[in-house]
Amino acid sequence: MRYCWAMSNKTIEKLLKERTDLLSELGTLSCMLHGSWVERFSVCSRANCKCHKGHKHGPRHYLVINENNQQRQKYIPNAQVIAAKAGRSDYKRVCEIIDRITHINLALMKKDAYEN
Repeated sequence: MRYCWAMSNKTIEKLLKERTDLLSELGTLSCMLHGSWVERFSVCSRANCKCHKGHKHGPRHYLVINENNQQRQKYIPNAQVIAAKAGRSDYKRVCEIIDRITHINLALMKKDAYEN
């Protein structure tokens, strides 16, 4: 025996409200940054520098992004590290929102309640 679970109007309204709220939240995430975080330490060319004895310079911070199908490392100044990390967190939240909206829209389509 097959059961067909009808989605109530209240459930549909709840999903539509959640989708609207998520879309509004997207507008607050304008500082998002998509990329991989890299911290590098380096050795300089001065022979007597402490970096040659294990105390390397750094860390220097980079965001690795794809630009024209090639990886590019973009230097992040120390003064912008916190902002850049927050931007990466914003990007993660954007991805979570998009995934949730996709599930909401699929549920609405299944019950013929999907609207643009």
